[in-house]
Amino acid sequence: MTITNKNIVPAKYVEATQQNQYTATNCKFKIDKFTVTNNTTENVTFACNLVPASGTADGSNLVLNRTIAPNEVYTCPELINQSLENGGSISTIAGTASALVMVISGREIT
Repeated sequence: MTITNKNIVPAKYVEATQQNQYTATNCKFKIDKFTVTNNTTENVTFACNLVPASGTADGSNLVLNRTIAPNEVYTCPELINQSLENGGSISTIAGTASALVMVISGREIT
């Protein structure tokens, strides 16, 4: 077994349309850190799905759906230590484009 620490999503804006951010390819992935920062003066909604292989983002795999307050840094405790099996993905959406910045890191296990 090999464990590789990875910053899978360097700091980037969360899109206002549902977007796949990472897919576990030929590995399992365990989330260690997932941070969302609201850089605006308005409340912005954020949602994250952990989608199984060959699945789509929908209510059955929605893990986090909340409002991020202005200037809030949210550390997403709902996502820490969650795992993706091979082929699983992280999918996110923001209520407003270019308002939320996310960073995701964790471990790929092969």
